[in-house]
Amino acid sequence: MVSLLYPVPLNPTRGVFVEDHVHLLKDMGHDVKVVNPLPRMPKYAEARRSTMMGVSKAPRAWKHRGVEVLVPRFLALPDHPYPRLTASSIARRVGWVEKKLGSWRPDIIICHTLWPVAGLAERLAKRWGCPWVGVVHGYDFDVGLTLKGISPRIQASATACSALVCASERLANVANAFSTAPERVATIPCVTTIDREWRRPVTPMKKAWQKEPIDILFPADPRRPEKRHLLALQTGEVLEGRGWMVGITSLRHQPRDIVYDRMLTADVTLITSRREAGPLVARESLLCGTPVVSVDVGEVKHYLPPSWVQPEDPEALADGIEAALRTGWTEEESVDERLRFASTEAVSQAWSELLASLVS
Repeated sequence: MVSLLYPVPLNPTRGVFVEDHVHLLKDMGHDVKVVNPLPRMPKYAEARRSTMMGVSKAPRAWKHRGVEVLVPRFLALPDHPYPRLTASSIARRVGWVEKKLGSWRPDIIICHTLWPVAGLAERLAKRWGCPWVGVVHGYDFDVGLTLKGISPRIQASATACSALVCASERLANVANAFSTAPERVATIPCVTTIDREWRRPVTPMKKAWQKEPIDILFPADPRRPEKRHLLALQTGEVLEGRGWMVGITSLRHQPRDIVYDRMLTADVTLITSRREAGPLVARESLLCGTPVVSVDVGEVKHYLPPSWVQPEDPEALADGIEAALRTGWTEEESVDERLRFASTEAVSQAWSELLASLVS
């Protein structure tokens, strides 16, 4: 597994969706090793982006939950103003990775996110004579394709891989619309699994209407501009204007058991992101029994009740929150049935079929 995003010792919540995939593959019986290329950077540079927390001090090799992780360092400037420099620096780490792996060789390489690490995955695949799979979660297409000098590299990587896996149908449609479409495009969502101890039904709010405080969960780091924390705050102000007492809780770098605990205690989860693939937190929140109100982003309109998906307007989002609190889940399908496309069984089967077809 090659990925720019993966947990590091000082930030175990980083790239947990990739970690989930690694352990899904291990549970399927595969031997998995992770190559997590990270940029060389000083400690103070982590403050520029919350997802980089802990990156500067990450070790060159370590084990995380029993999985061997290799961390080759590459040279990159903030926002990649010289993409050729970044791509060349990563590609030169092929020999280092091969040396660290010793005699171990993979049957397949899976690369989560294409820019900027797909070049390393492609070179390793050519060197070892094995297929490689690119996985797109959102950033590559939603942001990368708008960046000068990076867009053609992303499209080239998407075309070069043996199969391109997209986390949603929307992203798959983007790939199929390329002037040179990838040879094979598949849609496989991130697995969504919650232990039984955290699961609850999504029921109407039991608190007295506008008489008791409600807690809105903003399931992201407020420092990330694409999450639009301001829109969430404005929605809270609208609710307060209607007579509600509102508290807003945000998530930063909490471990998953804390995240699930916050979902259990919240009255509603509010998603105001500008871009998302799933999002994973929406599905997790539903399984924890907390209703989710969201702008129309990612795939939420395919599994949330229509009244819970609202325009990017505080008044409309407040309407959605009140509807969710009043009724709870009233769809004919249960939450588990609605989310079965992202269950462990469905995702495992999809990956098993894809991988088997590539090595047969």
